Order: sequence, then C-alpha cells, then structure tokens
Amino acid sequence: MRKKEMSRREFFADLAKKLEGSGEMTTREDLKGNKISLLGYGAMRLPTKDGKHANTWAEGVSSAAIDQEAVNEHVDFALEHGVNYFDTSPAYCRGESERVMGEALSRHPRSSYFIATKLSNFAPQQYPLEECKAMFENSLKALRTDYIDFYLLHAIGNGGFETFSKRYIENGAIDWLLEERAAGRIRNLGFSFHGDPKAFEWCIEHHDQYRWDFCQIQMNYVDWLHAKAVNDRNLDAKYLYETLAAKNIPAVIMEPLLGGRLAKFNYAVASKLKGMDAEASIASWAFRFCGTYPRVLTILSGMTYKEQLMENIATLSPLKPLTQHELDTLEEAAQLVLQNNTVPCNLCQYCMPCPYGVDIPGVFDCWNRACTEDRLPNDPANARHAENRRKFLKDCDKAIPHLRQAEHCIGCGKCLSHCPQRIDIPRRLDAIDRFVANLRKEERHA
Repeated sequence: MRKKEMSRREFFADLAKKLEGSGEMTTREDLKGNKISLLGYGAMRLPTKDGKHANTWAEGVSSAAIDQEAVNEHVDFALEHGVNYFDTSPAYCRGESERVMGEALSRHPRSSYFIATKLSNFAPQQYPLEECKAMFENSLKALRTDYIDFYLLHAIGNGGFETFSKRYIENGAIDWLLEERAAGRIRNLGFSFHGDPKAFEWCIEHHDQYRWDFCQIQMNYVDWLHAKAVNDRNLDAKYLYETLAAKNIPAVIMEPLLGGRLAKFNYAVASKLKGMDAEASIASWAFRFCGTYPRVLTILSGMTYKEQLMENIATLSPLKPLTQHELDTLEEAAQLVLQNNTVPCNLCQYCMPCPYGVDIPGVFDCWNRACTEDRLPNDPANARHAENRRKFLKDCDKAIPHLRQAEHCIGCGKCLSHCPQRIDIPRRLDAIDRFVANLRKEERHA
C-alpha cells in the first residue's frame, strides 16, 4: 500500500523533530586551523518573492526580486545551527547575490562566519587587471567587509586553457592576488575547477609557487568514478580529490546532488537507497557520501527553501560516515543513474542566454525529470504508452514557452564553450526536439 504523502506542515514538523534530535554540526579544519562547517551555504539559488529562485544570468528562472527577508531568515537559521561557510559570486543571481548576502551576514559578528566569493571575470572586457581589481573591491563593498575569507579563481578551464591564461596569468591577476593574500585582505586563496583539465593540471604543477589554500571541485557518487564515462574530456572526482589530498589542498565540494538530480525521486535508485534506510531522504546519501572523505572541507548546497536547509543540517549534525556496504550500494545506484538517458546538466545556467531564445536548462530539466521519474524509457525512440506521452508533452508546454523550446535551436554552438559539463548542447537539443516532434505527430494522428 502506497504511503500517504505528507503535507508541507507535516513535513516541516518532521524536519523540526529530526533537528531537535540531532547533535552539533560536523566541522573540518582549514589549513589555518579554523573550524569550518561541513555544510556550506551556496548563494547561487536564492529565494525570490514569487517563491522561486534567482540564478546567474538565467531568463527563465525568476524575474522577481530576491526575497531579502527569506535570505535573512535562512542565514540566521544556518548560523544558529552551526553553518558558518557562505559561498557567493559577483555573477550569481543576476549579479545581486553578494549584495543580498552582505546585508544578511552583516547583521552578525564578522568572526561568526566565513565568506567565500570569486573573481568571476568571464567576459573579455573583464580580463584586464584593473577590471579584476575593481571586481574585488566591489565584492568587499557589497559584502560589507574589509577582507574575504576564501577567494577563488572562478571556474578555471571554462573556455579552454587559453581563456584561463588570459583571465589569470597573462594579465598578472594571480600575482596580484598573492599580494592581497599577503596583505590579509584575502585570507585563503584557491580556485574552482570546471572545463579544460589543462587548467587544473597547471594549478597543481604550480602549487609550490602559489600555495593554494583550497580548491573547489565537483564531487558526488556518480562523478566519483564516472565523470569521464559521461564525457571523456572530464576528470573523475576521485582523481581530483586524490590529487588535491596528495598536495594537502582541502577540497570544497560543489554539485553534491548533481544539479539536483540526486535528490529527485527515481524508482530504481530509491529502491536501493530505501533498502538501506527507509527513513533517510534520497538527498542525504549524497551529502554523506561527500562528507565520508576526510579531506573534504565543506559541502556546498544551493538551498532555495528552508526545508532544504533544515534537512541538510540534520544530515550533517553530526555526519555519519558511510560504511563500505553503503559506498558499494551508492556505486550501484550511480550505475542506474547513468542508464537513465538523462542529460548531465546541472542547471548552472552558464549557457544562458541563448541568442535564439532557447531555454536550454529548462528543456534539459524537463527531459531529465521525465527520465528520472521513469516516465520515459532509456531508448527515447520508444515511448511506453499514450498516457506518458501526453503527460510529457503537457509538462514541456507548461514549463517552457513554445518559442523557447528545443526546436528553435539552430546549432550555432555559442553555448558550447560555456558549459562546465562539456555537453554537446546542440546535439542533445536536436535529439530531444526530434523525440518531441514524433510524439506530437503521434498525438495528432491518435
């Protein structure tokens, strides 16, 4: 018999009960001996006044203003429950994330939290050193502080090694950042890695010169061994983690839920995870997986809703490391995730805006939801039955305006260099468009 779904009020009550029964947040020490919460608050998907979220440059997420009161409440709750690491960027939430987080955090003693932000100089006009310096000063002003605890070179490797060189090496940016660290305006200097492996390898090769204090990598129980299986230009998270550990560089984790895909219900995966613990949420296994590795400093999560924050705090207060049996079962779950024919899109929105108006992450999210919920077969050429076909088309049309659907992609390829996951976006959009077109044709002749 199917278990009755809980109301939102019942769900909150259940989470509150879990929190009440939990202990202290697990912490890890950085290289300077500071105790950092194992859960980090990611300020990339901040709540908006319409109940949705704001994210990078996205046009299709929410145009509503960020809900400052909700963010304040989240920050207060996080600090109260031991979360002290807050990650933002000048590029997040339509450029508003730093300002909003600065207002929320500045209401608390500066010594009670750690701020991480980034040199997000993605556009060529931002490459010159003076522009980099201006971005750094603007971050200090927006965050209402005179120093940054953790400062990152943002998404090294995006656009290839040549772009990385122009953003950080040729313009003298790294040398200047070392000066700022020596002066104390940057307490810890690191980088986040996406894209070209050459950029990551260069930073590791030059560690003796720059002495990186931390590195932010994508890690979850799918990418641990299978990032290269998804795209042979990727680096497996196991390799990244072990390379950093060998250099004594703490790892900050992004995408523990693989863009939310490891938190969504999947019949095959859920049966495996529920078999180990019927009460544990699907998402909790992903956080425990990352936390089980001792060189992980903190695990970032973009928590739009308070219940997400509550659940993640409960999971890591304290961390219960995974057993070998649980690790083996998660590897089996990873294999099932890879069989779902999903697109490895993490909804980061870096591909947006599309010059032809396609809502790229929206299309991929609609497709992935159908695959993850077992509403589409692994072979997209064979829809299971008429009810599923109608529901998939209805969901697509409800979520994405017609003029922004996959059929309007012309294959220009301008999105390709911006994708951290190195997805062949035009090819995947074309495959989805052909699948949808066939379904519509079938519906018209039904």
